[in-house]
Amino acid sequence: MGSLYAAAASFLDARAHGGRWLLRIEDLDRPREVAGSAAGILHTLEAFGFEWDGEIVRQRDCTGRYEEALRSLEARGLTFECSCSRLQLEDETRYPGTCRAHPADRGVATATRLRVEPGTILFSDRVQGSYRQDVAAAVGDIIVKRRDQLFAYVLAVVVDDAAQGVTHVVRGADLLDNTPRQIYLQRALGLPLPAYAHVPVLTESDDAKLAKSRRSLNLGTDSPLPRLLAVFSMLGLAPPASLATATLAQAWSWAGARWDIGRVPKRLNVRVTD
Repeated sequence: MGSLYAAAASFLDARAHGGRWLLRIEDLDRPREVAGSAAGILHTLEAFGFEWDGEIVRQRDCTGRYEEALRSLEARGLTFECSCSRLQLEDETRYPGTCRAHPADRGVATATRLRVEPGTILFSDRVQGSYRQDVAAAVGDIIVKRRDQLFAYVLAVVVDDAAQGVTHVVRGADLLDNTPRQIYLQRALGLPLPAYAHVPVLTESDDAKLAKSRRSLNLGTDSPLPRLLAVFSMLGLAPPASLATATLAQAWSWAGARWDIGRVPKRLNVRVTD
């Protein structure tokens, strides 16, 4: 339900402004990929009446441009190799710069980190308002390529956004604190900065995230309209009772004509019913 909420906000914002809604399968972390999950996502989107523009981009097919971006950073001395494992850093609140001069441990696999210098990243989020973060103080030097040689999400997403010409990003607020890191990397690579909007993550009364909690709501693709109308309500649209008998296309058309991202709340608790 939480994923549907974020996707609907993104879709409506694009359509209401005459924009293109792009679909990207972020499947870089192959070891953790669940077989059939991408096909399941596509099936669910289609069942709820989403229509995307252009071809689907799969990150597994884009590693060449991530490598090119990494070489650009390396050529300017903006990266270094880090031998630290998660276990070695588990007591740290931020990366302490252990390997900035050279890897602390020789002969082991290394990750590539971006050197992050002190300074505040400030941006205006279209839902959450002004947000600032000193990335160096918050997390320290950022991993852009992992020890297992997989590219990190933060590098892939900014490279893909630029390659696809993304101008507006609408997504869940669980990625809000990650955004300054993306902006830092965009600036380092000389890439354009999209406008960001972070819609609230659906939570239960105890603030547990609904989408990945043990009580996550099944979307019920065999009868999608009631769930979709519930999402419209949570997005501040107040659908009338007459929409209960509408087609999906009619429901989307109704919502698109009334979309106003200013109505989206900063936080939202939902009552879970089994």
